[in-house]
Amino acid sequence: MRLYARVGFGKLGAFHLLDDRQYRDYQACPSPGRGGSNTVEACAERSDPNRSLLGSEQERWLAEGLARSRTRWNLIAQQTLMAQVDQKPGPGQSFWTDGWDGYPAARSRLLRSLALRRVSNPIVLGGDVHGFYAADLKLDFDDLRSPVVATEFVTTSISSDGRPPERVAAALSENPHIKLADGTRRGYTRVTLSRDRAVVEMQAVDTVKTPGAPISTLATFVVEDGKAGAVRG
Repeated sequence: MRLYARVGFGKLGAFHLLDDRQYRDYQACPSPGRGGSNTVEACAERSDPNRSLLGSEQERWLAEGLARSRTRWNLIAQQTLMAQVDQKPGPGQSFWTDGWDGYPAARSRLLRSLALRRVSNPIVLGGDVHGFYAADLKLDFDDLRSPVVATEFVTTSISSDGRPPERVAAALSENPHIKLADGTRRGYTRVTLSRDRAVVEMQAVDTVKTPGAPISTLATFVVEDGKAGAVRG
């Protein structure tokens, strides 16, 4: 089924809605005896430059649409977290293969295209990982001096539990491009666009066990027009 699409909102914004499930290559280096995703350290297949999360046709469609876009904001809405997440504390690295970390060459192609074509104000929106995330998307996540080319915000789950807090905290120390990671709260994220800025408010309920539980703003981030990067509001 063709699920990816593009929706415009005048000159203010374009929404590029992706499908990263149907067209992707199979997850790299599955555990012996079982398929699907895995957390890996040494996995040459993961870095294969021919691997794609979106499929070649959708990759071309996205690159061409972003290049043609003349709106002030370009929001790339997709299913999961795009920023690199090294899950191994200390020396060495390990990555989860079900999301973009399982397809680093495809992620690099997209981010390089955003930089090369100077796409106006790209913001990536995601979900799936049961937590609130705000991150800077860089050409090289392992280089602190690498330029930020886009901004990412991931909303939490509505009711499902997130990852253990200690695991999320450990990941933050290994990934300085991630400005916020919180899997303890449930809720949604509100994005308000204007000509000069995008304001992102992460809304969290106190508990999902009580109907009508209070909701509050966990964190606010601002992206200024022409300045990629998540800035705490």
